Amino acid sequence: MQNITFPKPLKKGSKIAIISPAGSVEIPQLDKTLELIKSEGYEPILGENLYTKYQNGYSYAGTEKQRINDINWALNDKNISAIWASRGGYGCQHLLQDLKLTEFKKNPKWYIGYSDNTVIQSYLLKKGFASIHGQTIKTSSFGVTEESYDLIFDILKGKNPAYKINSNPNNRVGEASGILVGGNLALIYALLGTPYSFDFTDKILFIEDIGENFYALDRMIMSLELAGVFKKINGLIIGGMTNMGKETENKDYEESYDSFAYQIIAERLSHYDFPKIFGFPNGHIFDNRPLIIGSEVKMKVSKEVEVEFSKFYS
Repeated sequence: MQNITFPKPLKKGSKIAIISPAGSVEIPQLDKTLELIKSEGYEPILGENLYTKYQNGYSYAGTEKQRINDINWALNDKNISAIWASRGGYGCQHLLQDLKLTEFKKNPKWYIGYSDNTVIQSYLLKKGFASIHGQTIKTSSFGVTEESYDLIFDILKGKNPAYKINSNPNNRVGEASGILVGGNLALIYALLGTPYSFDFTDKILFIEDIGENFYALDRMIMSLELAGVFKKINGLIIGGMTNMGKETENKDYEESYDSFAYQIIAERLSHYDFPKIFGFPNGHIFDNRPLIIGSEVKMKVSKEVEVEFSKFYS
């Protein structure tokens, strides 16, 4: 069994690196959360290219070299205690072959983000390090709950998350445990067959997504099926599925948990008897509660739904 390293809790005054590993951001999009970090007693340290823009078929936060330099600085600077991504978008895959962990291994730190940041978190887990799949510094157009950030700060302070959520008619009853892997489905799918893909054996898999056509959602689930992923995992947690299909045709387009997207997943995986949780509050949604990639979790699915994380701080 792989040994997973968990970073130490942060102290008052700890420095948190703020970087843009993928898409570009505007200054006003980050101001509120940067002030929140300060109010919690931490010092945000801005990456050199945090607000850089580089147009190359997409608005990246700098060239690949600029973004690689920023993330490697954040990973390896001994004065930095955590790394918080400004946003996702696209571009994190560009960085994987050039990531350096020389000093990081001596001083592991939390990496916080979701969406495109899934590939960074997969990379870190392959190297034996846990990370936080949670809200980025930039919030989406639909906003985010205060709790979404408060729960991240709880983890940084050393508190283990535990969630009780409402049941969903698509759920499959049962109990399972295993190390949590996953994140954004499109990126899990994009990493299949590469050296950077998650190891799914005996794991609990989490997936979420936004803005996909329904056939594309089915294609991604089908690819995981063909890759044997669902024969390996112990359980599945499905988070937000929003802005799916065509806005003019989908009555649930603005909903956090798209009913037809859930139907597609449930039908495709109906012959698997591992427990399944639908409607977990994590993803591109208003209520985005953090998960710890690399932590041992226990999921209980009955009339009540519970997800508990094993104690990882001594």
